[in-house]
Amino acid sequence: MFCRVRSKWRPEGPSAVRPCHNAGKKPPDGPMFRREFYRPLHKMARHRCGLRKLEGPASAPTTQSPLGVTIETPVNLREVGRLRVLEALHTTVRSSRPELVRVTGLSRATVSSLITDLIAVGLVTEDEGPEDPEPRRTGRPAQSLSLVPTAGYAIGADIGHQHVRAILCDLFGAVVWEHWVAKEVDRAPEETLDLVAVLVDRALQETGVDRDRVLGIGVGIASPVEKGSGALGAEGIMPGWVGMRLIDELHRRTSLPVRVTNDANAGALAERMYGAGRHTRDMVYVRLSAGIGAGIVSNGKLLLGARGLAGEIGHLPLTADGLICRCGNRGCLETVASPVAIARLLSDSWGQHVAAQDLPGLIEQRNAGALRSVRDAGDAVGRALSNLVTLLNPRLIVVGGDLAAAGEDLLEPLRAGVHRHALPSAVRSVDIVTGHLGDGAEVRGAAGLILADASQLLSAAAPATQAEPV
Repeated sequence: MFCRVRSKWRPEGPSAVRPCHNAGKKPPDGPMFRREFYRPLHKMARHRCGLRKLEGPASAPTTQSPLGVTIETPVNLREVGRLRVLEALHTTVRSSRPELVRVTGLSRATVSSLITDLIAVGLVTEDEGPEDPEPRRTGRPAQSLSLVPTAGYAIGADIGHQHVRAILCDLFGAVVWEHWVAKEVDRAPEETLDLVAVLVDRALQETGVDRDRVLGIGVGIASPVEKGSGALGAEGIMPGWVGMRLIDELHRRTSLPVRVTNDANAGALAERMYGAGRHTRDMVYVRLSAGIGAGIVSNGKLLLGARGLAGEIGHLPLTADGLICRCGNRGCLETVASPVAIARLLSDSWGQHVAAQDLPGLIEQRNAGALRSVRDAGDAVGRALSNLVTLLNPRLIVVGGDLAAAGEDLLEPLRAGVHRHALPSAVRSVDIVTGHLGDGAEVRGAAGLILADASQLLSAAAPATQAEPV
């Protein structure tokens, strides 16, 4: 990129940052000469290119050649600017041109040009509604700008051990379609993915949304998921899914981009984006369902570990002589504190079959045996979580999953277990609450896998516009 200085074209970049050749000289007469006399070349270049508030040159993306040589790709500053504007609009309901100038660091002319383009392609809308927290005292009121919520959609799929749930969300995560199906999943991967594909088609048909406007499908599944490859660590947990290439298989069925994560990580993402964790950057989401797992958010980001398997607290050992867990170990938390384990305990004690689905009704009836078993489960979960509190020092623990419906009957002993076994100074800073999103947390977090990158996806998909000369 070049900038014009005194009728000569000179390159912008580190080589252009040099002392002004007029330093120490008396400036020529005239306001224009005085202004350009003192302006350093590198600052003039940034100003004319619209990136006047950025420090240093934009870094060029790199690609790796087959021979291992790193090749710099030229930066398209207009695309960079468009991405910054979309990111700023995606983080707030409404904004304005002056606010976008402040947030993005782009010049007013650049922001105005980009907004004109984004309105033309239907990604941004403009109206006269209130947009600034502090109204302007003089001049024409700034017009309100916002992303068009229906400019793009994301599909979320929650694949549990005994159900499949799917939703269709707009750009801001509002659910416009939802459906839940009971399904034995663990040994039926092909049937389950066929069902997900049917639900995707049904969602688009019933809402009238064009498939081209769907940014992708996010999947939360009740299995460990390896980071990067998306491979399932399903051995002993979902036996029929061992070796299943979920991303490839679902893409083949739907022709949509697919991302996948563990269901506890999906729940953590949802509560962080839309629920109880919106105002904290360090939290743990624990899912208490047929499987038990935790999604860990540290400094605002999911903590996945080297292979993406962080947070599998359901397989922490609690009792040396406990039951054999489906993971192959003995006495895991999941064998004593999951709804399935509680139902099995009640069945053995009462001599009659009790299903996990019966627990909410028994708790509502204040059944003494059900209440005692839930409180014991809460104490066990608290002991397990005390290790995370001591190691990670979270600000918030959010309890979700099927067992969270027990409310304070579960939370009171859970809190007591954490306070009894965790480092006292770490306990004082942590709050323990139930999730705000209920049983929809995992599926909304699955859609959130796509929506978290909505700005990049929209920017890449938007029609290219001719860059203006600078």
